[in-house]
Amino acid sequence: MRPYYLMFKSGFVAILGRPNVGKSTFLNRVMGQKIAIMSNKAQTTRNKIMGIYTTETEQIVFIDTPGIHKPKTALGDFMVESDYSTLREVDTVLFMVPADEKRGKGDDMIIERLKEAKVPVILVINKIDKVHPDQLLEQIDDFRDQMDFKEIIPISALQGNNVDRLLTVLTENLEEGFQYFPEDQITDHPERFLVSEMIREKILTLTEQEVPHSVAVVVDSMKRDPETDKIHIQATIMVERNSQKGIIIGKHGAMLKKIGTLARRDIEIMLGDKVYLETWVKVKKNWRDKKLDLADFGYNEKEY
Repeated sequence: MRPYYLMFKSGFVAILGRPNVGKSTFLNRVMGQKIAIMSNKAQTTRNKIMGIYTTETEQIVFIDTPGIHKPKTALGDFMVESDYSTLREVDTVLFMVPADEKRGKGDDMIIERLKEAKVPVILVINKIDKVHPDQLLEQIDDFRDQMDFKEIIPISALQGNNVDRLLTVLTENLEEGFQYFPEDQITDHPERFLVSEMIREKILTLTEQEVPHSVAVVVDSMKRDPETDKIHIQATIMVERNSQKGIIIGKHGAMLKKIGTLARRDIEIMLGDKVYLETWVKVKKNWRDKKLDLADFGYNEKEY
């Protein structure tokens, strides 16, 4: 129980930034669990995964957005719109940029939208473990000239440097408010969604450039097997072309087996249970441009 004299603060915080600046790594560092899919290929986060950070005195609800990019398909369109609609719902924005790359067009595009958003923006310069302090200072000065940030905080999400300081600043900026979610809840996405994201992450990590964006994973069933006492998960991996199906299955099924083994480990850690994972690969041509299919695969336009 919280002592009655302690004020409880809460609020929603969006994490914005170009693809692969470390948003998911940061979210997973704060939550201590793998809830946002991580891969070094651009645009790997899709739905707005929320990490819910709760202590005795605060609850910060993080909204992790897909990396902003120029859309090439209906799916890409949906991902960008979901990013900008997020700005209407939040109390603070964390705008994350990498310390080891100069400001680019993508950053400028985000800054223009942030200027219009009328929300406090904290600039988070990530990956400070990769640069010399002089380079970091140049980066800070350059961004400071672009817009008026509430704070500028350099961190290393991977190593954890300064992440606590960032959380402290976020808490200071929160208003007194309700506890929106139970303290043991870490995300608003059902377990099936997290399972599909974990399988998808392994596909992105293990396969070549050809496959990534054409992959969706649908969890068909997830239930405990009374005989083995394991959670039996059946999942279908959807791709757009036969060649991609071949890549994912691999020679004599070796790649699919590897994907399954690595995903199962993560899923077991998340569920705290033994898992039996079965996967199939199906081809559904050009699903990324069929709005109806997008809904089947969990991309729901009504939310945004």
